[in-house]
Amino acid sequence: MKLFVYHTPELTPTSTVPDCAIAIDVLRATSTIATALHAGAEAVEAFSDLDKLMQVSANWPADKRLRAGERGGAQVEGYDMGNSPLDCTPEKVTGRRLFISTTNGTRALQCIQAAPVVLAAALINRDAVVRYIMGQQPATIWTVGSGWEGSFSLEDTVCAGAIFAALLKATGATAGEMAGNDEAIAALALYHQWQDDLLGLMHHASHGQRLLRLNIHEDLKYCAQTDILDVVPIQKQPGVLAKN
Repeated sequence: MKLFVYHTPELTPTSTVPDCAIAIDVLRATSTIATALHAGAEAVEAFSDLDKLMQVSANWPADKRLRAGERGGAQVEGYDMGNSPLDCTPEKVTGRRLFISTTNGTRALQCIQAAPVVLAAALINRDAVVRYIMGQQPATIWTVGSGWEGSFSLEDTVCAGAIFAALLKATGATAGEMAGNDEAIAALALYHQWQDDLLGLMHHASHGQRLLRLNIHEDLKYCAQTDILDVVPIQKQPGVLAKN
């Protein structure tokens, strides 16, 4: 296996696709997707465009859908919820489809949707994703961070490093043997530096600070946890993810 890390959707190659592509948006889209599916959502359908989300979701019965819209960290007016994983309780999401559009994470999913296997990963479901990969043994893996409006983000890269570290432990390979690019080595180093204080890293991260200014403290605490959900969101059709 070869693991490639891309910090933002804009940095992913356009001339090829990997055997497995993993979208990462720790703060907060992929954390929310994993939590919603773990709590019983029927599926999560991701959109980069809010108008398209409203158009498609209008075809679903109101009691079978939830609309989640977020821009700049805040909930979009007129939506059922924003982008907080803590809103995804079993009482709210069970049996419903979550239609979601966020500032960054849904763009990452869109840019890799042509890959034969597309997963959504966050720190909270890292181990489940790694176990799935070990079962499938894809030759090439891309992790694609969502970043923030085209810029690097610490929390997505540290998650890529956490995935890399777990794969190295599971396979017994060396970092040099598995790394597909320099970014993979950098992500691994970042994880090794911060693995015992991931919440502290999020407080340093620009998007973490943005959420703190919005008084979204509990989301950071939740998203900084590792391996708490046994769920692998996998693309069933372009833009639609369900539990594996």
